[in-house]
Amino acid sequence: MSDLITAEVRESVERSVLSWLATSDKHGQPNVSPKEVFAVADNQNIAVANIASPQSAKNIRANRRVCLSFVDVFVQKGFKIIGTATELKPSAPEYSRWVEPLLALAGDRYPIHSVFVVKAIAVEPIVAPSYRLYPSETTEESQIQSALRTYGVRQDKEA
Repeated sequence: MSDLITAEVRESVERSVLSWLATSDKHGQPNVSPKEVFAVADNQNIAVANIASPQSAKNIRANRRVCLSFVDVFVQKGFKIIGTATELKPSAPEYSRWVEPLLALAGDRYPIHSVFVVKAIAVEPIVAPSYRLYPSETTEESQIQSALRTYGVRQDKEA
């Protein structure tokens, strides 16, 4: 299998401050939960900290199929990772391998109860409809300016 998490996907994930994990229970009832602590582990796996997600953990135990999305809210582009998830608890022999990069991100601020390892089966781009509907006038810069106005924030010129 080829590397699904390419350099472009990795960069997008690393720029993201929040991701969304979609799971469903054994009856197919969906659940979407925000995740703050995550890291690309390799070219096929993303490790996600279970900080406060008992429903996600329960759903993954019942149905491993998940979707993990990352979107830059200013550029309005990102990626969704479609795959399978495994929950690893601290007692699992391989837990330390997966939790290590998450501990560096979480520090003492967040307790990590377990790690969801998401193995990519497919990766697809997420693109705001404006890019497709108005391609001649929609650029990343125009999307950024629109988002800045919408959110009422200003760009730091020193950044």
